[in-house]
Amino acid sequence: MSYKDIKDAALAYHEQPTPGKLSIEITKAAETQNDLSLAYSPGVAEPVRAIAEDPESAYRYTGKGNLVAVITNGSAILGLGNLGALASKPVMEGKCLLFKRFAQINSIDIEVNAESPQAFIDTVARIADSFGGINLEDIKAPECFEIERALIEKCNVPVFHDDQHGTAIVTVAGLLNALEVQGKSIDTVRIVCLGAGAAANACCKLMLSAGAHLENLTMLDSRGVIHSGRTDLNEYKAAFANETDFRTLDDAIEGADVFLGVSGANLLSAEQLKKMAPNPVVFACSNPDPEISPVVARETRGDLIMATGRSDFPNQVNNVLCFPFIFRGALDVRSKVINEEMKLAAVEAIRGLAKLPVTEAVRQAYGGEPLAFGRDYIIPKPTDERLMSVVAQAVAKAAIKTGVASLPYPEHYEPEHFEG
Repeated sequence: MSYKDIKDAALAYHEQPTPGKLSIEITKAAETQNDLSLAYSPGVAEPVRAIAEDPESAYRYTGKGNLVAVITNGSAILGLGNLGALASKPVMEGKCLLFKRFAQINSIDIEVNAESPQAFIDTVARIADSFGGINLEDIKAPECFEIERALIEKCNVPVFHDDQHGTAIVTVAGLLNALEVQGKSIDTVRIVCLGAGAAANACCKLMLSAGAHLENLTMLDSRGVIHSGRTDLNEYKAAFANETDFRTLDDAIEGADVFLGVSGANLLSAEQLKKMAPNPVVFACSNPDPEISPVVARETRGDLIMATGRSDFPNQVNNVLCFPFIFRGALDVRSKVINEEMKLAAVEAIRGLAKLPVTEAVRQAYGGEPLAFGRDYIIPKPTDERLMSVVAQAVAKAAIKTGVASLPYPEHYEPEHFEG
């Protein structure tokens, strides 16, 4: 399709037959006078009194327990930049649609016009109790780090910045599988990360949690290698500074086993790819155009495993493999946070699913092509319905094990399917 065709189709999709992508449905009878007297006055006074006496009963008498707010200030909308809170609304509605489509979680988008990070923090903290969880979205770095950290401390419900952690979970799951196929191990490989924003920071932190070593990790920002001699680093970049003689991507890529790109289009050349170690792993995740074209990469190195953020090439790094089911598991055991152990549990669940035989339904959704664990299938497909059960269960178990859940783990747990 041409750009004009895509533009026209996208605008028509969002406009017709009803503007937007969300609606609100009634979950109770509301036909008779008796129905209405229970739904509102005077009957509604009873759950009000119950919640005033015991705030936890809000999960019993309202939809709070299956409701996630998708909240942004519009400062980093997709690849479009800071276009303001209102312009982000189609993206936030889309995120809500994915919550409902993939995990039966009700979701509402909230766009905050905030004059400062602190104003945004204060606004979200004041409304947090209305929801069972908060998904932060499209907030620029480095502000997003402090915003998330502050809200985790202030809120009694899980707060999760998907641009950071959803990307990291899917990336690390795919990376561990790719290394397994290539006969390598996370604790010995040398990794180059091109990019130092929210996604890069979270990916590298989770790689370290999964067994990578800081001395084997080289991160680059727009000024080059992040090293211990630099005096221009904020605290988030400084955490990845190494003592090294590397100064450029050309230096760092020599002999590297892994390249992770979360930066911009066409920043890794074919000549640089040639310098990598045998059987390299390349995650070029800039969207819509990756750091190196998959066509060029495969022509250059027949021994590589490659992943991108695109759906038209194998091994798509797609956050929808993660965030709906992370929240599903957290909500079902009423976890107050989403901690590192829960993220790592999601990593293992996702990578494990990729090793199972692919269902016929998934194969048909992708044109009937053969799919099996290996070089071109290291990450499950988003339409794999097993993601709901395996990821949500793993996350719920990790929440229970680490003591952050408020409900016990049911003996025969199946992720909740709410009608509301």
